[in-house]
Order: sequence, then structure tokens, then C-alpha cells
Amino acid sequence: MVRAAVLPAVGAPLEITDIELPDPGPGQVRVRLAAAGVCHSDLSLSNGTMRVPVPAVLGHEGAGTVVAVGEGVTHLAPGDGVVLNWAPACGRCPACARGEVWLCANALNGAAAVYARTADGTELYPGLNVAAFAEETVVAASCALPLPPGIPLTDAALLGCAVLTGYGAVHHSARVRTGESVAVFGVGGVGLATLQSARIAGASTIVAVDVSPEKEELARAAGATHYVVASEDTAREIRGLTGKQGVDVAVECVGRAVSIRAAWDSTRRGGRTTVVGIGGKDQQVTFNALEIFHWGRTLSGCVYGDCDPAADLPVLAEHVRAGRLDLSALVTERIALDGIPAAFENMLAGKGGRALVVF
Repeated sequence: MVRAAVLPAVGAPLEITDIELPDPGPGQVRVRLAAAGVCHSDLSLSNGTMRVPVPAVLGHEGAGTVVAVGEGVTHLAPGDGVVLNWAPACGRCPACARGEVWLCANALNGAAAVYARTADGTELYPGLNVAAFAEETVVAASCALPLPPGIPLTDAALLGCAVLTGYGAVHHSARVRTGESVAVFGVGGVGLATLQSARIAGASTIVAVDVSPEKEELARAAGATHYVVASEDTAREIRGLTGKQGVDVAVECVGRAVSIRAAWDSTRRGGRTTVVGIGGKDQQVTFNALEIFHWGRTLSGCVYGDCDPAADLPVLAEHVRAGRLDLSALVTERIALDGIPAAFENMLAGKGGRALVVF
């Protein structure tokens, strides 16, 4: 039996309770969690913005130590440190065949399979495959990536979602080039990772945008050269900081219609706007045909940073070891399992960066 944060139903409060994990089966590993990040996607799963089979153990950004392996697992052994990968590519679907592993059609198949039970026998599903809001979890071996050397295990949890997403948005989706200007909308965990990644890419002007004035210090520490408190004049302010042109790249990390539209309006003619934030179906963004032609901008969605986690994790680790990427700077609160509901409330209120569950 291990302690876990269980979502009993969509919209219901999380319950911190004991669950029973099975031994790992063929192709599976059991992992003792060191830490798990509280991501906005977990909130979206809990409130129904994104669908998940319930009851479920949420949490998809985590790292820990392998404690047991099932039959056929040869690349991992007990004692190995791992980063959890919530979207393992199948390697067989059309998206994988095109090399777009972040769009794998089968990546979330494991989330629909029962993986554990509560003390009274209720079947549980693993939210986004890995169920990281628990002291231990059992996952497919493809969901466990070897921890690169020299990376603290607790901090490594952030690599599993926030950092891969922010880094990929900059380097893979928007493809920021040295000297370009970048605006980042939303200074949460992903936004902070995006700001650091823009600095690593050599961006010249980096504008952070958030509704909270209190996040300016966090944003500047991550690499922002300017800070704008979100308002109806956000796009105008950003154009004023860039010679009235607008930024080369805007990355939206919120998932709201108003911020997506502001990001688009903040981008120069011919620039790129990348949407990372996950919004609900009620968030409708409108454009007129003339402006699409006139501005010549590119608007693109970005799933998991358009990353291949197995290939990108070693690259991120090298940035960490070289001091270019500071994982601990993303964390504004370290909590226990029972602190997750309060972390959700802080996200809704726009407070802080990443909350990290430390076991």
C-alpha cells in the first residue's frame, strides 16, 4: 500500500488515501517517486477541461528510482534514477512514421487501463499514464527514461513536462534564432522554462507577460529583459518595446482566448505565434480574413514542446550541468501530497511558479 492523491470523479476534491499497487508485469517498472510537479494540465484533468478516466491518480511530471522491473525490461534495473515520460511514442502510427512522436496516436493508451486499486477494491486509472501523485507508481517501461548523470533526482521531475514543453516551444516549434525578440505570456512553471529557453537560444529582447505584478522578479531571474502586466494595452506595450514592430516570436502559455489573441497581436508582421497553453472549448479566438493576409504571421499549436523526450532529455541535462538551465528556479513551493489542492487554488489565482511535491 502507498499513499496517493486520488481524483474520485471529475470536479470532486482530491482524496489523499492508501492505494494498492500490483507488482510490475511484463514490460513494466515500479518507481518510487522522489518528486512530482503540479502542472496546470493536472488541474485541467480534475475539472474536466481535459478528459481522463476516473477514479484516477493524477500527476504526470515526476522523477524517481526504479524499485522493481517486470519480465522483458532490460534497459532499467532496480536503483536506476528515471524521469517519467507521460506521452511515450508507439513508433508505429502515422505520426511516429513522420517523426512527429509528440503527436503519437497511441501515446495515451495506457491511461485507459486500470493500474491500481483503493483499499476497498475500487479500480484506479493512471492519469496521463504515469500517476505521479503517489509515493510509488507502476508504469510501462517506455514511460521511464534513464536519468542523465549529474542531475539532482528531485529537480529532475521538472524535466518531465514543464521544461520539455518550454524548451521545445522555443527550439522546436517557434525555432527562435539568436538576436530575435520573444514575448512569453504566462509566468507559471512552463512560462519560466520558456523564458530560460529563450535566453539559452540567444534572444535579444525577452518580454514576460502575466496578470500578476508579483511575478516580475521570477521572470527577470529566468531571463526576461522586460515585464508587462497583462491588460488591454499589452500588445501596444510590447510593440513600444520593439520599435513599434512587435516581437519576432510570441509564446502563449496560458490557454485563454484573450491571451492567445494578445500574443498574436504582439507579434510582428511575418512573425510566429506559438500556443502552448491548454484552453477549454469555450475559449473561442477569432481573426478576420484580411488581417491573416496582411500580417503574414504564423499561428501554431505546440504539443509537449514538439519534443522527442528520449532525444531532448540529454540535451536539457547538458544545459543543466553547464549552468545555463536552472531547474530549481522554476519551483516556488515545495509541498507534500496534501498540499496539491492548495497548489491548484494558487494556479487558479495566478500565484507562483511550479509547486513541487517532494516525497
